[in-house]
Amino acid sequence: MRYLFSLIALLIGLSSLHSAETKPNVIIVLSDDQGYGDLSCHGNPVLKTPNLDKLHSQSIRLTDFHVAPMCTPTRGQLLSGMDALHNKATSVCAGRSFLKPDITTLPEIFSRQGYKTAIFGKWHLGDSYPNLPQYKGFGESVIHLGWGITSMADTWLNDNFDGKFYHNGILEQFKGYCTDLFFNLGIQWMKQCQEKKQPFFLYLPTNAPHTPHWVDKKYSIPYLNKGPEKFFGMIANLDENMGKLDAFLTESNLAKNTIVIFMNDNGATAGEKIFNAGMRGKKTTYYEGGHRTICFIRWPNGNLDSPRDISYTSQIQDIYPTLLSLCKLSPSPNAKFDGISLAPLLEEKSNNLPDRKLIVQYGQNPKKYESCVLWNQWRLVHGKELYDIHADPGQQKDIATVKTDIFNQMKEHYDKWWNNLEPSLNEFVPIIIGNEKQNPVTLSSADWSNVYCDNMGDLRTGKRINSFWNLLADMDGTYEVSLSRWPKEANAGLTEGVPSFKPFDGFIQAGNPLPVASVRLKIGETDTTKMIQQSDKQVTFSVKLIKGTKYTMQSWMLDKDGKEISGAYFAYVQRRKD
Repeated sequence: MRYLFSLIALLIGLSSLHSAETKPNVIIVLSDDQGYGDLSCHGNPVLKTPNLDKLHSQSIRLTDFHVAPMCTPTRGQLLSGMDALHNKATSVCAGRSFLKPDITTLPEIFSRQGYKTAIFGKWHLGDSYPNLPQYKGFGESVIHLGWGITSMADTWLNDNFDGKFYHNGILEQFKGYCTDLFFNLGIQWMKQCQEKKQPFFLYLPTNAPHTPHWVDKKYSIPYLNKGPEKFFGMIANLDENMGKLDAFLTESNLAKNTIVIFMNDNGATAGEKIFNAGMRGKKTTYYEGGHRTICFIRWPNGNLDSPRDISYTSQIQDIYPTLLSLCKLSPSPNAKFDGISLAPLLEEKSNNLPDRKLIVQYGQNPKKYESCVLWNQWRLVHGKELYDIHADPGQQKDIATVKTDIFNQMKEHYDKWWNNLEPSLNEFVPIIIGNEKQNPVTLSSADWSNVYCDNMGDLRTGKRINSFWNLLADMDGTYEVSLSRWPKEANAGLTEGVPSFKPFDGFIQAGNPLPVASVRLKIGETDTTKMIQQSDKQVTFSVKLIKGTKYTMQSWMLDKDGKEISGAYFAYVQRRKD
């Protein structure tokens, strides 16, 4: 009998091993602020991207693929399969960069169904519990906070070189250039997965080539006097890392059964004037150049047939359900995707995908018709301009008054979509305070509602702006709220300036002093003002908060006459345990 049990155990073990080996691995690389035209294979006359060109030649290319015109909405759409205005992550800041807590993310699905998951790079969907990647399905994470280096939420005096990043929630310093680091960490992690025969889902969202354009000169010098040399240099370094990634996959025999997807997160930025593939618009805009992006999909063992262009109008919301289909994974019971699976098209099993109208919209305070509706070759921009991009790829001729039937159908589709979601537009996802998993919580002006105050220029010049934070108390108790002009790491007073900063390849201006004489806090029933001493680095208030209650919290830095200067750019909120 024991031999029978041994045989059964062996067969079960072999079955599990076979399953792990045959499940496809997944790698998603998402570049930051690279445009569709920032590839030599797309016709860029200056930039050289040989490794991405090689991937292009080996991939299925979605040539009418769309994202949001800014990064957080794109990232949220990728990880939720939902439109930004449905999943709530509509903006890069302004209190609107968090996914609804009931959404099951793409990495959560992979993790629950036998995959190891990791992210190395740019997260940008929240900077505190439960909005960090380790709470959203990633078993391993190394990330910066905010939108990137020099953002309001990121580590003080951080750098693209030898930077400080959060490793599973713990701040650590790492050696090397940021893009090199993220790819190297990804390769090391994949080696571990392979050794343990574990299928993996790897997300590599680089912060390159987003500002600050700090890069080793060996990458930028070839583009000197030919365009934005540092921006192009960052892409050259990214391309080099794509080559290293491909070499690793080939040498480790992982390439054939690994789905590799390369995309960029929004339209053109620094490279727009050099080459924008004939498109109108750039990042933040609703013209084609703001949201049409790269999407290469390669899976040699996946029965995807030969590399080719697919012109079907698609969006990043389609990636989630497509990967579930390709990897034979089940969605969560509460899944409500706006995207669809493109697997039948990729596998050439069917060309009869729905004739869809898609909507591109984002914003720190979304307004009706600040959008683009896509329908095959038609583009309805701002609810009033209609373009046929087949006949007019540069969107120079508005034909709204000519193609009235097309215009009316697209506008009617948008109106129905907007009317369904408008009532909940101002229902913010609150920041959790007082939870044992993160207490205290650091807040910055990046998350002030409906306004933009999210970079070092804003902080160091003392931008005159203010708004409130949306909070949710996780537990009853007394909370201490410490308000400050500078992050604690700056060790600077409320009235003081700070010196300039010289990173490896760049410069950050000195910070201005401000004539702060008092600080005011308003939250719940508390509305208190305290005078400050010249040496004060922060002012602390104690407030009683009730579990499960949503609060708006606002601060003011006031001059000697009681006039508002701005809000306090940082707040540290801690629930007392006594």
